[in-house]
Amino acid sequence: MESSKILKARTLIKDKPYLIWHTKNFQKLSKESIFEAVINYGDWEDFIKLQKIFGIETSQLLFKKAVNKKRSNIRPETKNYFEKYFAKYA
Repeated sequence: MESSKILKARTLIKDKPYLIWHTKNFQKLSKESIFEAVINYGDWEDFIKLQKIFGIETSQLLFKKAVNKKRSNIRPETKNYFEKYFAKYA
């Protein structure tokens, strides 16, 4: 089941390569790197598609993991928005 989710997420990101421009090897991307790229560079529709793939709980865990890294790439306004979003809906 988990492998089908990551395959769907990789397909989503492969269809929008401008979200992760530093690689052409989409089959090696982790769910963490896909999630981070979508919330940083994607639009709302991209996020909703990814959330449908992973589910709200996994999305929240991926978000927490991304913002709690020693060097987070999440912009402050993005962090603020999704903290409120997950507090309300997760």
